[in-house]
Amino acid sequence: MFNLEIYASGLAVALLLAVAGWLLSIPRQDVTIVDSLWPAFFVVMTLVYISLAPPLAFRAVILLFVVTVWATRLSVSITLRNRGQPEDRRYQALRAEHEPGFRLKSLYLVFGMQATLAWIISLPLLGALFGTEPLDWLDYAAVLLWLIGFGIETIADQQLAAFKADPANRNRVLDRGLWRYSRHPNYFGEFCIWWAFYLFALSAGAWWSVIGPLLVTLLLLRIAGIRLLEQDIVERRPAYRDYTRRTNAFFPGPPRHPPSSPHQLGDLR
Repeated sequence: MFNLEIYASGLAVALLLAVAGWLLSIPRQDVTIVDSLWPAFFVVMTLVYISLAPPLAFRAVILLFVVTVWATRLSVSITLRNRGQPEDRRYQALRAEHEPGFRLKSLYLVFGMQATLAWIISLPLLGALFGTEPLDWLDYAAVLLWLIGFGIETIADQQLAAFKADPANRNRVLDRGLWRYSRHPNYFGEFCIWWAFYLFALSAGAWWSVIGPLLVTLLLLRIAGIRLLEQDIVERRPAYRDYTRRTNAFFPGPPRHPPSSPHQLGDLR
């Protein structure tokens, strides 16, 4: 069941959070804070959906738990990674393109846009709340897929943070651990998590909410994920070219041939 009034309430609260983030960004002259807000959008929208939805099944309790755990870990990870760093180069380029007046323009170009995008993606979180049937195999499959995705994303982020913390790895390419099997294991974990959210919604009969995980997949593969991160990485880290030849871009798989030299490492995120 789709309820437009409840869904619109999710947009309203997301935009309020976006405005708060924008106000915090003004004295810092740095809009990177929006990356930390991204997971928080989904927590506040889920809370709004639950507060306004009809009597809830146990599925809603599970959903709120997994959304909160995922969002908290991701937001903390992003915040720690960005702490003490200059504004992300993506936003620096956007700032240069839209000066003068980027301080005001960032309200809608960055914060408003991300809040609206998160709202569209949140459809499975809304749809999962309207099924009153008991948990079935789709719910159990959703929990399993979420655990897989959350584990992969968490481990990949930890491996990347440890790698970047070692000065000896400067200008190298991370090709150990999960990064040996995928150039973006953290994004693959995110992919699994959102399709898990959709399985909860599908179990509740909300097949129409598939636009959420499809949009996440499109963003990760074609727009703000792999494509954006890899567009100039070879120029900055020549060893990355060999890494791309032997390592799958997204879906994990065995290396296509042994590394040409050990410990040529790389990121991205």
